[in-house]
Amino acid sequence: MNEHRPGAPPAIGRLSADGLLLDAEPRLAELNRRAGGGPGQPIAVPQIAALVRLVQRLGIALTRPIVAADGDDDIALTVRAEPDELGIRLEVGGWQAGAPWEADPAHRREADFLRSDADWLWTTDAALHLTHVTDHAAVRLGFDPQGVLGQPITRLFALNDDGDGGFPMLSALAAQAWFDGQEAAIRGTAHRVRLSAVPRVDANGQFAGFDGAARDLSAQEVAHPAEVASDLPDGFSRRIGRALRDPLGRIIANADSMSAQTDGPLRDDYVAYAADIASAGRHLLGLVDDLEDLSAIERADFVVTIEDLDLADVARRAAGLLAVRAAQGDVRIDRPSFDEVMPASGEFRRVLQILVNLIGNAVRYSPPGGTVWIRLERDGDDACVIVADQGKGIAATDQERIFAKFGRVDPTEAGGSGLGLYIARRLARAMHGDILVDSAPGQGARFVLLLPGRFMAAG
Repeated sequence: MNEHRPGAPPAIGRLSADGLLLDAEPRLAELNRRAGGGPGQPIAVPQIAALVRLVQRLGIALTRPIVAADGDDDIALTVRAEPDELGIRLEVGGWQAGAPWEADPAHRREADFLRSDADWLWTTDAALHLTHVTDHAAVRLGFDPQGVLGQPITRLFALNDDGDGGFPMLSALAAQAWFDGQEAAIRGTAHRVRLSAVPRVDANGQFAGFDGAARDLSAQEVAHPAEVASDLPDGFSRRIGRALRDPLGRIIANADSMSAQTDGPLRDDYVAYAADIASAGRHLLGLVDDLEDLSAIERADFVVTIEDLDLADVARRAAGLLAVRAAQGDVRIDRPSFDEVMPASGEFRRVLQILVNLIGNAVRYSPPGGTVWIRLERDGDDACVIVADQGKGIAATDQERIFAKFGRVDPTEAGGSGLGLYIARRLARAMHGDILVDSAPGQGARFVLLLPGRFMAAG
């Protein structure tokens, strides 16, 4: 059993810019040696190594409580990693046997309360640099989740004053206290949010940043219609999204990390299990997206923004988003060339969503070695995108069923929720277009998205 003396000064270590251990005080050097490392090598304690990689990527100082294996024992540490002129400076304190330090129960309750009513989540360090942003928020709101990490929070949010010249977030920072009601705009987008957060403290009781939540003000300002066409209870999908997105995102991120073996080698079967977990998590997130879209499109007041767009450009973007999935299934996507254009009208985000669904389905049902073709045509005043695959095809009697809510030809077959095509057609028709299908068993399928070929005002 290894002896550790709680309350001793932190052990200091230094790493080069490429993550190699330059020197370490005896206690840290000995822990690293027992983990299999040494001078001139990457840090061998997996949890410290993971923190070092994150600091290298973000370029900011971070502090984390961790539990490391030390022989037959677990040792609880508080690790601070900070970039400096040599590379990374480590400060490792705590050194207590057993469970890691956790925030007090009151803080955990406050943080859980925030999460329960949030559209998405964010965290910062003590200097208000972003260290985490919920990925799905970036996709929906149009900013790069990786690009904002390590940046001051004001790079993402343009803060609004409270009407009296005050800023709740900055007042809370000065007092190291919780705040609510900080309104802000997401830079580069038309979205407005209301921010709230509770302070985090480290094992020494020092302010370590904010655990924050964001509410989409645009969504709150939509008037509730007198009649809601959806079969789902009002607000059900929104509550489901809030409850599931963050934990599912963390499950996927951790499973991906295990599958990539970023913290060290694993047995092949464990790597496969992790990949399966990540895949299942993404499937569930897709279902959450579908439920939220279903709730939105069936509201009596649902509208789309009609704008001029290049349907060829949107088709190329959709194909690019699915390139990795296609490669994994040994399927080739034959997309429109970069000199092709097809003027149309519709809402860019929704047209992209439709084409990702159509091309994604074509990839899913294509055999290994198959090809998905994306072609552009004009049909009178309409612009068309044709997505054709080499799958098993769809019988004429099933071609309307696939557009029904939760409609699936073979419920036992692996696939989506049965909502994708229903949502896609509803969106197309909201933009004065449609989706048609031409198929026969054994002959693949051709899905055609039609949109007005010239600007048409919404009515």
